[in-house]
Amino acid sequence: MNEKTHLDLFSGIGGFALAAKWNGYRTLGFCDNEPYAQAVLKKHWPEVPCHKDIREVRGELYAGVTLLTGGFPCQPFSDVGRKRGQADDRYLWPEMFRVICEARPSWVLGENVAGIKNMALDQALSDLEGKDYEVQSFVIPACAVNAPHRRDRVWICAMDVAESKSLRIGRRSGQGGERRGGGWYRKNKKGVRWGVKLKDAVAALENGQKNLNPQFVEYLMGYPIGWTDVTLLEMPSSRKSRQKSLDVSTK
Repeated sequence: MNEKTHLDLFSGIGGFALAAKWNGYRTLGFCDNEPYAQAVLKKHWPEVPCHKDIREVRGELYAGVTLLTGGFPCQPFSDVGRKRGQADDRYLWPEMFRVICEARPSWVLGENVAGIKNMALDQALSDLEGKDYEVQSFVIPACAVNAPHRRDRVWICAMDVAESKSLRIGRRSGQGGERRGGGWYRKNKKGVRWGVKLKDAVAALENGQKNLNPQFVEYLMGYPIGWTDVTLLEMPSSRKSRQKSLDVSTK
């Protein structure tokens, strides 16, 4: 059986990579331009390289990767932004699409805010279909996978036409074609979602700042408590200053 591999663009703090790991994929590369996110990724995947600019990612280096994921920047489509869509200089779908064309993954999974539906979703779907991908988009809220908030998101799921034909042939012959993946969340026997206990998150909130703290946000977003903890040595200088101020204010 061939190894399932993964390339993650606009990686943030590794949500896609964590889900991919749970489903048996090995992440080969990250891309994120935010230093703190880079530090979190390095903490959990120290051996995986992280590109700092999507414009410098050469998809040919990851040719044939099984899965390519990316939550490309949402600011051009956000309800709280200027809604400039494709005219926004932060509109980076074309760069993600370029990497897709160069790497030619079997599967593509993209994510963005609901506002993309009226601004750039049709373009993204058309781009992928033009390169022989079968494409479907979905609006799935976070609460659909047991998160404690709604947070609608648009998901773009694409499969290489050649992969699709292979799966159909396998089903007809009774070979292959098994269902892939195990869902984007999991529960253990005690019902603890993603290894996070609500009481621990609430306690962290009560013992820390009155505002949202990292531990509580980690719970809301489905990450294990402590996922974003990095040492001062690993933090970018701007984060070090803010952390030192926080340490003083909470004493």
